[in-house]
Amino acid sequence: MALPRTTRRARALLTLTAALTLAVGGVLSPSATAAPGTAAQAEKRVEQAAQKLTAIGEQIHVAEDTVRKQGVRARLAAKAAAQAQVALAAFEPQLRAIAHSGYTGKQTRVAAFLTSDSAADLVQQMTTLDMIADHTETVLARAAAAQHKADKARAAAEAAKATAAAGLAELTKQKVQMQAKVDQYKAAFARLTASERATVTTRVAGRALARPSFASLGLDPKAVTSIAIRTALSKVGSPYVYGATGPNAFDCSGLTGFAYAAAGIHLPRSSGEQAGVGTPVSRSQLKPGDLVFFYSPISHVGLYIGNGMMVHARTEGSPVAVTSVDQAGYSMAVRLV
Repeated sequence: MALPRTTRRARALLTLTAALTLAVGGVLSPSATAAPGTAAQAEKRVEQAAQKLTAIGEQIHVAEDTVRKQGVRARLAAKAAAQAQVALAAFEPQLRAIAHSGYTGKQTRVAAFLTSDSAADLVQQMTTLDMIADHTETVLARAAAAQHKADKARAAAEAAKATAAAGLAELTKQKVQMQAKVDQYKAAFARLTASERATVTTRVAGRALARPSFASLGLDPKAVTSIAIRTALSKVGSPYVYGATGPNAFDCSGLTGFAYAAAGIHLPRSSGEQAGVGTPVSRSQLKPGDLVFFYSPISHVGLYIGNGMMVHARTEGSPVAVTSVDQAGYSMAVRLV
């Protein structure tokens, strides 16, 4: 038997809450933050934490989208409830008139029998009374239906509002916890030497390459993909900030979304959702403008610019950069246009 829609939404919210709680809680566990025995161990722990932060960030982006949709549902439900109430209010004058007339079929029929001048007159009055009775019953039935619809719409609006509020409260809590984990990661990263930080960044997000000029790529400057690439390249050097979507700081899906928005294409917020847009292409078929994705489940995205290179917001502590597309965790690619 299918579950009621409100029950399905509630269960989805609980599932999302549980997943986020488990994920956010384990970026740098007590054992992971204990003093490492060697520099290599320190590098490895920070590297693992960076990858986990990326995955958690993507889960929160999905949660943000869920909360946004819940808010839209709540607003639509409230609008429907208001419309249903207006429809119900339209019956009020007719209902007042019926109540004021004090009409009852039996009493009115007796009066018609006593006051009619002839059989024909009596038939005419009875016919009129039947029409009035039918109209009254119709008005009452329609008013009752409108009342039921208004009550149902109000209940749906209240449920949608409560679900949206609960989702927002949970998301806010998870964002606070996420920021604490980000701060914890930054502190661990800062404790590494410059050489160790470079090693971790390269393993997690690739070695930064010199930014090529847009002209050197040989692309049609008017193409949609070229606009996205030129926009992304202009942000090389901008800081990576979890949850940022520009114009001065970015996370991975924030950068690709910003770049394609400049070209008039609006992408979903998370890298996992962006992977579901467009046509999948193989590594050998990559063309400039394709989105390339990493890890399983997908938690990172970059913008392919050609010649085996991509531009992406790499990771905490590392600015937007151009790197090779061939790095650890490569998963898939899609072509948008």
